[in-house]
Amino acid sequence: MTATVSTIVAPEGSLEVLSQQEVERLRDTSAKGLHDLLRRCALAVLNAGTPTDDSRQVLETYKDFEIQVIQEDRGLMLKLDNAPAGAFVDGRMIRGIREHLSAVLRDIVYVANEIEHGGRFDLDSTEGISNAVFHILRNAGTLHAGERPNLVVCWGGHSISREEYDYSKSVGYQLGLRGLDICTGCGPGAMKGPMKGAHVAHAKQRNRKGRYLGISEPGIIAAEAPNPIVNELVIMPDIEKRLEAFLRIAHSIIVFPGGVGTTEEILYLLGVLLHPDNKDIPLPVIFTGPAHSAEYFRQIDTFIRYALGDDAAKRYRIIVDDPEAVALAVRDGVRKLTEYRREHDDAFYYNWRLSVPVDFQRPFHPSHEAMAALALHKQLPVFDLAANLRRAFSGIVAGNVKETGIQAIEEHGPYRLSAEPGLMAQLDVLLQSFVAQSRMKLPGSHYEPCYVLE
Repeated sequence: MTATVSTIVAPEGSLEVLSQQEVERLRDTSAKGLHDLLRRCALAVLNAGTPTDDSRQVLETYKDFEIQVIQEDRGLMLKLDNAPAGAFVDGRMIRGIREHLSAVLRDIVYVANEIEHGGRFDLDSTEGISNAVFHILRNAGTLHAGERPNLVVCWGGHSISREEYDYSKSVGYQLGLRGLDICTGCGPGAMKGPMKGAHVAHAKQRNRKGRYLGISEPGIIAAEAPNPIVNELVIMPDIEKRLEAFLRIAHSIIVFPGGVGTTEEILYLLGVLLHPDNKDIPLPVIFTGPAHSAEYFRQIDTFIRYALGDDAAKRYRIIVDDPEAVALAVRDGVRKLTEYRREHDDAFYYNWRLSVPVDFQRPFHPSHEAMAALALHKQLPVFDLAANLRRAFSGIVAGNVKETGIQAIEEHGPYRLSAEPGLMAQLDVLLQSFVAQSRMKLPGSHYEPCYVLE
């Protein structure tokens, strides 16, 4: 029997007192209410550290878990019933987990009130969406004016080999020695490794202000629950705003080995950078991993060059098995980025000059019809093709780890993708290489049959 704890806790940090209407929405279990969203995200945070990437398994294991917001005269309280016992020590919630739980509540309330229903943002326009991303990050306290650029966004798989994890930790260590902070998707694997390495390096350098920023979203947080090193957590409302947030605050991006989710991030990044409006904007991008990951990056590079062209490959550099070289390349790239932003009077903390086309901003819901309708051919402008390829991989991620995606596959069979023959062949080679390298699970699980290439 799974051990659980029932208790009442106060949110950690400065969380404003909620109105009666806000509390009622958090209690509302209907489709218009926020209770289900709060429950799923809260459970993911409380269950952090459990080795599973199946959100349905988490919800089934703790099907009796409940969270209730209580408004009292002295402030806000959270009533937890049947919460994972691992979130507590001697009957008290671990402080870091309490901070993450408070961040979940903060962002759910803010997004619902100010972004989605406040009427302040035009979520059908690129300017409105970028402003919404800015305000969510600012409300979370992540935008630090006056500080020099030093935030490195790290992407990679949440389920990687021990050698790849240790390598990501070594890269983080080299970055931390040079005073660089880390931002990741906040989960395990390649998202935890750089933070852990940087944390040790910051301690050696007596840097007590090291930042370990995690950015997640409700659809994936159960599969990639925040790791314990994260000291700033932000829950964006959807994957597209999460990806834009990464690009807006990044001063450099490092990509470690991963699978379909990492490929989705790469396609988003390159698609945005390939837009003509962004051709002169510097953003150092490094693909890196240990020696045995060289084949992974070779396959990624081959696919990118075929699908998006050699100009796309000019936007990144591949460094294999050399953590110090990675850190030095990032350091030099950040210096050039800093000079560029000074020359153009651009903010250090939010890249306003970056143009993110609306096709990269609109939420994509990977229904079977939407996946089948994706235009995947090289006659499209390169950034449009990148946007559609990103959507295709987003659907495969949904069919892998998201509750709604897994359920859709079970009910209607695998997603069907169609493309011109050459592109389809390259896509098939890439996905099969993920299977061969154990970056996608083998047949017999719900992972393999989530797509069919036609």
